Amino acid sequence: MTDLDRTAHDRTRLPLDVRSATRDAATGAATQSPPQPVVPVRPPAGAPNVVIVLVDDMGFGASSAYGGPCEMPTAERLAGGGLRYSRFHVTALCSPTRQALMTGRNHHSVGMGVTSEMATPQAGYTGYRPPSAATIAQTLSGNGYSTAAFGKWHQTPPAEVNPSGPFTRWPTGEGFDAFYGFMACEMNHWYPQLYDGTTPVETDRTPEDGYHLSEDLVDHAIDWVNTHQSLTPDKPFFTYLALGATHAPFHVAPEWTRKYAGRFAAGWDAQREQTLVRQKELRLVPESAELAPWAAGVPHWDELDEAERRVAARFMETYAGFAEHADAQVGRFVDALEGVGVLEDTLFVYLLGDNGASGEGGIEGTFREHLVGHGLADDTAYMDAHLDQLGDPSTYPIYPVGWALAMNTPYQWTKQVASHYGGTRDGMIVHWGSGIEARGEIRHQWHHVIDVLPTVLDAAGVPQPAYVNGFAQQPIEGVSMRYSFDDPSAPDRRTTQYFEMVGNRGIYHEGWTAVTRHGVPWQMVPEGDRPFDDDVWELYDTTTDWTQAYDLAADRPDKLRELQELFVVEAERYNVFPLDDRVTERENPQIAGRLDLHHGRTSIALGAGAGRLSEDAAPNVKNRSHAVIVDLECGDSPDGVLVAQGGRFGGWSLYCRGGLLTYAYNCYGRDRTLVRATKPLTSGQHEVAMRFAYDGGPPGSGGVVRLEIDGEVVGEGRVERTTAYYFSFDETLNVGVDRGTPVSEEYAPGTNAFTDTIHRVRFDLDADGAGPTNAERMRTRLAHH
Repeated sequence: MTDLDRTAHDRTRLPLDVRSATRDAATGAATQSPPQPVVPVRPPAGAPNVVIVLVDDMGFGASSAYGGPCEMPTAERLAGGGLRYSRFHVTALCSPTRQALMTGRNHHSVGMGVTSEMATPQAGYTGYRPPSAATIAQTLSGNGYSTAAFGKWHQTPPAEVNPSGPFTRWPTGEGFDAFYGFMACEMNHWYPQLYDGTTPVETDRTPEDGYHLSEDLVDHAIDWVNTHQSLTPDKPFFTYLALGATHAPFHVAPEWTRKYAGRFAAGWDAQREQTLVRQKELRLVPESAELAPWAAGVPHWDELDEAERRVAARFMETYAGFAEHADAQVGRFVDALEGVGVLEDTLFVYLLGDNGASGEGGIEGTFREHLVGHGLADDTAYMDAHLDQLGDPSTYPIYPVGWALAMNTPYQWTKQVASHYGGTRDGMIVHWGSGIEARGEIRHQWHHVIDVLPTVLDAAGVPQPAYVNGFAQQPIEGVSMRYSFDDPSAPDRRTTQYFEMVGNRGIYHEGWTAVTRHGVPWQMVPEGDRPFDDDVWELYDTTTDWTQAYDLAADRPDKLRELQELFVVEAERYNVFPLDDRVTERENPQIAGRLDLHHGRTSIALGAGAGRLSEDAAPNVKNRSHAVIVDLECGDSPDGVLVAQGGRFGGWSLYCRGGLLTYAYNCYGRDRTLVRATKPLTSGQHEVAMRFAYDGGPPGSGGVVRLEIDGEVVGEGRVERTTAYYFSFDETLNVGVDRGTPVSEEYAPGTNAFTDTIHRVRFDLDADGAGPTNAERMRTRLAHH
């Protein structure tokens, strides 16, 4: 293939037309001129392979490559052979950063102002990427790259994560030839629910067999690269590896945690000091840098009692082991690239975080993340008594906010807080042996995640497309960072950038930042109104104050006013308004105002085997009276799950145990209720039902449960507290089996399928939603039975 073949196409219009331009009028093949073969699309000569690895929820000061306590030798290795960026920024939350990474546009510009589970009908928050913003995978694929994604996706509208699709916004519909991973914001690393392309798959091993999600993802990534290099070594590839680590839940084998035993006994205040010293030694921050102020309301280490310190230290040991284990898997992938001889010809971008470290574990930390997500604190005494379980399949942990602040050293605040650098500044390492001369150097140019896409296209030598699949493309808002690869003193090419997340907002312009923190990230269900006009703005000159330690708002009101006005201009330009500060509340589609899969239908029937329905794709039984009715056929003493939603850390299940119909309600993994029938199912065909009469009142109120067999009430009980906003981010609704972790500990994971025949499951939902009137209506209906 000649260079002319590679460059003759108009690469601004994708996909490229590779049909032969010549035709022959001969009527038979024997008499025609020799036809020209179709030339496969290839990028320009010298285009590198591209790998982007993204670690989840890791703060700037966590990894050893950035001065932190978590040993990450692969990150250090790549940094030693490439570049570390000291002023790289993200959006402060998962989906928005990923959509910005994929499109090169600001998150509100492409409808991802918050996570996909929090989408609303507002233009900047719909969760739907417009076709006018093609992804990096679509652009590289259109230019002849093979493409594959592994791990966390978290960019598809949740209602579309279902077996019926549509699949256009799944990875394989957004430019990736292959996908193996999960669709949600987080995943159980011991019992994940995964997809191969768009097909649900089950793991073939258990934690007892040594299974771990991070290892599984990298195994698949290595296999894909090896196959690619065996079959098409002349074709470059793009691999996107987005680990679930180090997002909650912190799941890791105990040997990784034990390695860090005792290392964090001095606490988070001491750790901040130690990390800052190391960051100065690495030249990641100037000698003048000071620790930013500590977050108000978070205790210092010496304010904790002995049990609180013991629990907190173990949380950090677990997190550090989790982080090192994740980096070790990335190391296996790097070794595989080296093994097939392509590492030096690969532009490898290692992103150490999609937002700052997460403070969503609350002040105490938690063994059950969804507790804190719903505004409830975990019990320190309980956690202290179960420390040896931390990180195993019985827990769903995330550390206390004190450690999140320490992992964001030297900056202040955490994930969600888009105003301060603790929420938005993360580590980024770039390694490209044949394309970057520098080795082990630091780059201090100010950049943002939207700059990654134009950098990759620049390195590949392909233009930003003007049309993709017939759609005119909106401008790419990022700028290429390639200018900085071999020029450490090059002036910044990004001088202005707005930030906004759940009402927290800020603006960077030519070294100055004006910021206002609207909410507290570990208070995700706040009480009372929080008017935006009451927010207090701060002003920092980061040319002299690297860490935003000294607020100059009172000294320079003129400068503050100038930047506030600039924020409004940028916010209007990129669809930031209207501001919306709801967090957990928006995770219920009824409250957020978005359509779920069922578009308000109140009678929904599912067939036997239906399943893998995400929260927005499942019938929404929360905060309302409802009935679950199962038509089944059974022999004597049927056993197993009829229908279940969620898992060990929140959900509900209707199942048979020893022939007895049973309903289990699991609220946040802490409050569990069982209602069991007083008489068994007999052999034959039956209609069994669970009818729930909701009390009404605020979200999460209780209700009365009644079990029926063929219209006869056979069991009754009460659930005092129900799930207010979401059951689970990682688990799903399934008919005939409880996939993932079990809602009830009365049955085991993986072996709980119903032993007989289910014909269908029907959900009857009150059309008017929750409320006392609905509850009374349900009680009257039950009385008639």
